[in-house]
Amino acid sequence: MNPSFRFLNRIALAAALTCSSFMTMAADFSPTPWVAQSSAAIESQVIDWRRHIHQHPELGNFEHKTAAYVADHLKKLGLQVHTGIAGTGVVAVLQGGLPGPTVGLRADMDALPVKETSGLPFASQAKGDYFGKVVDVMHACGHDAHTAMLLGAASVMAQNKDKVPGKVVFIFQPAEEGAANIDVFDPKAPSWGARRMVEEGVIEKFGIQSIFGVHVMSNAHSGEIQYKVGAALNSADGFRIKLEGKQAHGAMPWTGADPIVASANVINGMQTLVSRRANLSQGMGVVTVGSIHGGTAGNIVTGEVTMEGTIRSNSPEIRETLTSALPQLVTQTAEAQQVHAHVHVAKIMPVTMNDAELTRAMVPALQKASSGKASETFVNQAASEDFSYFSEKVPGLYVFLGATPEDKDPATAASNHNPGFFVDESTLITGVRSHVEFVLGYAQYAETLKNKPSK
Repeated sequence: MNPSFRFLNRIALAAALTCSSFMTMAADFSPTPWVAQSSAAIESQVIDWRRHIHQHPELGNFEHKTAAYVADHLKKLGLQVHTGIAGTGVVAVLQGGLPGPTVGLRADMDALPVKETSGLPFASQAKGDYFGKVVDVMHACGHDAHTAMLLGAASVMAQNKDKVPGKVVFIFQPAEEGAANIDVFDPKAPSWGARRMVEEGVIEKFGIQSIFGVHVMSNAHSGEIQYKVGAALNSADGFRIKLEGKQAHGAMPWTGADPIVASANVINGMQTLVSRRANLSQGMGVVTVGSIHGGTAGNIVTGEVTMEGTIRSNSPEIRETLTSALPQLVTQTAEAQQVHAHVHVAKIMPVTMNDAELTRAMVPALQKASSGKASETFVNQAASEDFSYFSEKVPGLYVFLGATPEDKDPATAASNHNPGFFVDESTLITGVRSHVEFVLGYAQYAETLKNKPSK
């Protein structure tokens, strides 16, 4: 790029930003008045709920006390409450006083096997059973905030039923982080979390036409909302590999078959699945070996190596390429070195896709909820979410809510899944408003669909 063109480009960009700023200032991004008023009135209660749930976290498929706590509040609101869905899930239904569609709002309830170091006065001291081992448990991903925000939204709408269009289905989901008692590599393993809810017919049973979710994140300031059209989060799949060789003396490796050397070639070879097999014009992919074990002594060629890893992608097509090609590559690489490979691939979560038309239609609702602090991002989150199972069934929108205080740098804040993960509670009210504005905004959008000429 020549210097003069670069200079002109900078001027054009500055002009665009200035224009955008004037448009932002001119637009009315105030929350719907009754939503703002009712949300503000229960803010302290939402904070109390969040702190209680944070202090008493439970692992996936063990959210018994959390589910009871949630169900009790929902029943007090006079909602139709269903428990025991997908094990410990809770679903509540509110019939609004105005005509309109049926909207699903989802929050996850489970915590992680993490020992909390936040130093909060309501920090978790809880223990849990994680695959037969007693572990520390913490809400290190913000699900306590998600649950409290959705309880707040249910309260706001229950108090203002006459202003609520259609039917609202509140979904409190277990085991988003995975079930603490299910081995994903077991071919007979039952489903869990969102997948199990979908398989049990939660979408059809309650007539859900569209579904929404909000996730708190440390990488943005409190009250800021980020949304993305299309792929919002990566798919997540896992692999478990056992390489069987022939044990031998380390001084005479030619008498054995070395699975450690084979494992090195397997690991390097797996990277070519991304660089040479995946069509990277469709998106991205990652193959990571996170665990490898083999050998007992430096002078022994071991007979066995095991490894586990993860496969991530923001493209369904690349996901399919990586998961289907990996077993063959591993097997053939090992066989070339006289080592036998056992490969198990577990397909765990699809790509979380935001419906393009729905996302764009909900931007005004997001701006209202955040008082104009909603912005579009063009890069998906690298992590994964089983919300994807809901949005495969009906149009969905999953957005991200900043949770880092204004005086802190999000770039240096403890990330989600970190033992020091911190949620600034001032952001909770934005999450409450988001859920309510989703319901109001979708009702307006649904009306436009009725009048839209069929193709």
